[in-house]
Amino acid sequence: MTRRIRIGIDTGGTFTDVVAVDEESGELAVTKTPSTPSDPAVGFMTGVHKVLDALGLAGDAVSAVSHGTTVATNKLLEGKVENLGFVTTEGYEFMLEIARQSVPDGYGNSYFWVKPDRIVPAHRVKTVGGRLAVDGSEIRPFDENRAVEVARWFRDQGINTLGVCFLHAYVDDSHERAMRDVLAREHPEAVVSISSEVLREYREYERAVTTLVDAAVKPNIRSYVANIAAHLASLAGAPHPAVGGAAAPGLPEDAAAPKPSGASRLPPDPSTVAAASSVRPVTTAADDGGSARAGVPFYVMKSNGGVLSAEEVVDQPITTVLSGPAAGALGAAVVAEAAGFPQVVTCDGGGTSTDVTVVIDGQPALTTEGNVGAYPSKIPMIDVVTVGAGGGSIAWISPEGTLKVGPQSAGADPGPICYGKGGSEPTITDAHVLLGRIPPHLLGGEVPLDVDLAAQGMDALAGKLGLTRERCATGVLEISAWNQANALRQVTVKRGLDVRDFTMVTFGGSGSLLACRLVDILGLDGVLVPLNPGNLSAYGLLTVDVRNDYVQTAVTKASALDVAAVQEVYDVLAGRADAALEREGFAEAERVFLRTADVRYFGQAYEVRVDVPDGPITDDLAAKVADAFHDEHRALYGYDFRHDARQEVEWVNLRVTGVGPIRKPSLREVEDGTGIGGARTGTRRVYFDDWVEADVFDRARLGAGDVVEGPAVLEEFSSTVPLHPGFTARVDAHGNLVIRRSAS
Repeated sequence: MTRRIRIGIDTGGTFTDVVAVDEESGELAVTKTPSTPSDPAVGFMTGVHKVLDALGLAGDAVSAVSHGTTVATNKLLEGKVENLGFVTTEGYEFMLEIARQSVPDGYGNSYFWVKPDRIVPAHRVKTVGGRLAVDGSEIRPFDENRAVEVARWFRDQGINTLGVCFLHAYVDDSHERAMRDVLAREHPEAVVSISSEVLREYREYERAVTTLVDAAVKPNIRSYVANIAAHLASLAGAPHPAVGGAAAPGLPEDAAAPKPSGASRLPPDPSTVAAASSVRPVTTAADDGGSARAGVPFYVMKSNGGVLSAEEVVDQPITTVLSGPAAGALGAAVVAEAAGFPQVVTCDGGGTSTDVTVVIDGQPALTTEGNVGAYPSKIPMIDVVTVGAGGGSIAWISPEGTLKVGPQSAGADPGPICYGKGGSEPTITDAHVLLGRIPPHLLGGEVPLDVDLAAQGMDALAGKLGLTRERCATGVLEISAWNQANALRQVTVKRGLDVRDFTMVTFGGSGSLLACRLVDILGLDGVLVPLNPGNLSAYGLLTVDVRNDYVQTAVTKASALDVAAVQEVYDVLAGRADAALEREGFAEAERVFLRTADVRYFGQAYEVRVDVPDGPITDDLAAKVADAFHDEHRALYGYDFRHDARQEVEWVNLRVTGVGPIRKPSLREVEDGTGIGGARTGTRRVYFDDWVEADVFDRARLGAGDVVEGPAVLEEFSSTVPLHPGFTARVDAHGNLVIRRSAS
């Protein structure tokens, strides 16, 4: 029987991580390859071919690919939103300028806060007559003549990306659809997003910005996905270079035929079952003049913790804005739950940034109040906080003469000084290699690191600060650790959670390098480091289901709740979710629908989301929802008004999530250890508070029950764990490292 594999690929700022699972045997192969920012498809396909080579398979063995991408995230974080136009209701042209009139935390006096630039400047905002009431009834008809005038103005100005948000379109979208029809006729080159399709929810400012963000990233996501899908389409029909084939289109010959040593293989897990067959091939334009042909089924990670086929995601690009971080959080949740840690914080350290979130009872925290860069995006997303503290983050001196680290990053090209590719500013990676905390190479020797070059760069920085080389490098790492600690406090302490109750799961290429220091700073219970931590995000992509979210605002006090009307809204939303899952190829019996509601006390400005049980909407069920809201409100804020009749419960938004389950690879167990002597590869001088001779271990040779005492360094293909003096690392049944302060 022909072997079939599924591949998860997470493209980061510095490295592209790849994990493949054999659908029958459960054999895993993992690898990493440098990212290629100029054309991400090159790094993407290099990773695909490397993992195929490790398994000895041709391209036609690939049954599906799931992908986490930072294309949308980076565009927004870097503020590269240009040539964007906005169409809104007459009289509301300054909606974006007024915003919420709120000053961010940290500014005690608004005099010192400078309002950031709006996503669309005022001169590119146009209004169209027509007005709906809050219940969707028409007060004034849509002004088509003015709409034509606006469409032609944008066309003449060469503004080809547009967002449309009319007042109360979440109730009735007829005016927005009419505007889109006019734009299609008068300005056919325009890429258009309308708010009623992006976010059918009230609060005009957030809905407008979310729609504009969707429009802004839509061209980038469409071209990116089309590029990747075209390469994957050729994969199924072309033999792998290792078995006599040619390079994939658009790839250099050496990229298509990587060295076999660049991947790490794990033994098969007999408990792993085949992936679900309910996946629909993606059709892409072939090189035969534009005719379409079926390619490898291609899924893209969404911010809400699900995946969506490439065909669908191009029409919902905003759902990918936290694609990469979401995959890592889900992979960490799977590992932590299997290891017996019900509540953890995650620390995903990459080359450019570190992402942190909270996982309780196997579920990452979700929010609809998130921001991406400077832009509020009111879509369901895993509650991730990102800080510019990755391996490539640059150390620099502020005008006041103090040492700073990040958020600027050397990225993959030129990268840290030690890469020897032209980098001139010292980075966190340079500090680690100077102090001996990582080996003088990455990826098992594939990426050599020049310690002497790193020393020259650090010496130059240290000289300006009047410090020794070691003190300067240690200072760089200390600042980075505190930056990460502050991000972890944001997702715990600021959410009313005691960070000391949590174990931290570290992953990503640089995620575990400061683990011991974070235990001391935050008082964490301990640290869990999964096997192949540098590839956990890619593994997470193989564990997620297809998910689609649908929302409808329906503000009603509980005392006036029309259960039949609520049932009707839920039925409509479920119908949309059902149709989407049908398009994705899931059989009717496989489709799962989850109902939730955003609820608040009357007069409050923000809501609490609670589950709505299955079954017909009745008065009894509504009462259960109210009880769940009281419980959740008390858990979040420490009080509730359950017994105060004056504080009435109000329903605000109704939500349905459609889920298409995909079978997941099971975590394997490792063999019992026979003692750490066989895993010891030597010693190396490592600087903690002083230079010490630390034992160095090959983590792959450690077995369950083995215990390593610090100071030590544990190395593997995708990551390194420096174990500080006074810390102990124990290997559990799944091969995870459980790091804690030594009992002494």
